[in-house]
Amino acid sequence: QVQLEESGGGLVQAGGSLRLSCATSGRTFSSYAVGWFRQAPGKEREFVASISRSGGNTAYADSIKGRFTISRDSAKNTVYLQMNSLNPEDTAVYYCAANRYYDGSSSSGYNYWGQGTQVTVSS
Repeated sequence: QVQLEESGGGLVQAGGSLRLSCATSGRTFSSYAVGWFRQAPGKEREFVASISRSGGNTAYADSIKGRFTISRDSAKNTVYLQMNSLNPEDTAVYYCAANRYYDGSSSSGYNYWGQGTQVTVSS
């Protein structure tokens, strides 16, 4: 069992930046692929970005390409989502998810989920 905890969410103006963190408790991230998902009010949960176990491969949703960057620091048991050029459409609860093997875009492929962190972008 893996415990995930997101942090770094908050309120930011359009055009601003935030960095989300996802940290483990009791187990390292070194052998886990990690994905970020988000869910806005009234909308389905959607894929944002993912990173492979080694950190060498990343994938992004078209809506955030060029603005968000996913990275990981295995020594710190932490995965980051750097979000730049934020706009109100990015407002959502952001979730970190992990799997021992899967690093794709489908939420059903991830075994472990954090509680989410709220990101609100004002106009």
